Amino acid sequence: MTSRHHSYSALYQRPGPWCTIYMDASTEAGDSRHADDARSDAITAALQKAGADRRDVQAVDAALSSSAKGLPDPVARFLLVNDGEVAFDEFLPGRLVMQEVHDVGPVPNLVPLVRHRPEEFAYVVAEAGRDGGTIHLHRVNRSDDESIEVEGSTENLKKIPGGGASQGSYLHRTENIWRANAAEIASEVDRVVRGSHAKLLILAGDIRARNLVAEQLSEASRAVLTVIESHTRTEGADREAFAQEVSARVAACIAGEQQRLLERFENQQGREHPESVAGLGAVVHALQQAQVGTLLIERSAWDEQRLLALAAEPWIAASTNETSGVRLIGTLSAPSALLRAASLTDADVVLFPPGALDPHRIAALLRWPLGPTAPSTP
Repeated sequence: MTSRHHSYSALYQRPGPWCTIYMDASTEAGDSRHADDARSDAITAALQKAGADRRDVQAVDAALSSSAKGLPDPVARFLLVNDGEVAFDEFLPGRLVMQEVHDVGPVPNLVPLVRHRPEEFAYVVAEAGRDGGTIHLHRVNRSDDESIEVEGSTENLKKIPGGGASQGSYLHRTENIWRANAAEIASEVDRVVRGSHAKLLILAGDIRARNLVAEQLSEASRAVLTVIESHTRTEGADREAFAQEVSARVAACIAGEQQRLLERFENQQGREHPESVAGLGAVVHALQQAQVGTLLIERSAWDEQRLLALAAEPWIAASTNETSGVRLIGTLSAPSALLRAASLTDADVVLFPPGALDPHRIAALLRWPLGPTAPSTP
């Protein structure tokens, strides 16, 4: 799924040096305080050896005094320090996806973060009942889940009428309460989906309640809606089975989006003016033109290659002949330079498993076709 790390462009434009730390932050068995101290000492020593500024080392040491309290193991941590301040600090659920990083460089190295959390994928799980509901906002590979309780009216919901002419009136009133409660849930779901740019909405719960909620969702929410036939708000509900089904729906949604991008790329092959390129050199050239809309790259690809990071447009170069007279700020691993250029030109990034983009390992979907000149700005 798309990794929208455009918001990191402000970090990229701050002058270096930068300390980048990607580490295992899981709780150690035994004396955790001693283990944390030893880990912090090893990291700060590595940074000092790499030439880190004294104030940056002190900022790292202070940040590492806090641990991942409340988060289950395994958990990783990604930390950026610049000019004596912590610029980014986040705990990431799951095991390390690459070796630990204790870097000092001219720009922040976001490769570990993007590989650990390749999808900026938000999804909403709504569990509806006739008396209200619960709405959960999740983001893949993040620990900042949010939950919202919607408490509807319970008037008449548990009363049993004696029959007669009053029963029809009672049933009509009860149906209206259910519908009003569902409308309140639907309105809150719409708000969460809209605010989070969720790519998937999963609806579960009482069958009558969820049907009423689905009927009253906005068009945008219905476009990403899938229903799980599970009444999760009853005692004895199999929460583990429900969680597994949610995970399967999320994985299928992400895989489907990746497949659509691959099909779009393949459909461009052989055209006179394709809206895609493949290969490292062609992608770098397209990034220099700010022509890349979506960068497609295999995980762990091009680690052995080096590219140049520039202080201004075109931001990236393969050799000093391509710098256009712009100041060179450093030589980076290709993935780091590519992520930086993508962020600074507002391009999306999608990571694929090894072999998905063979033989090139990297490609790009373009904002305008090859051949024509760049569209003019109105």
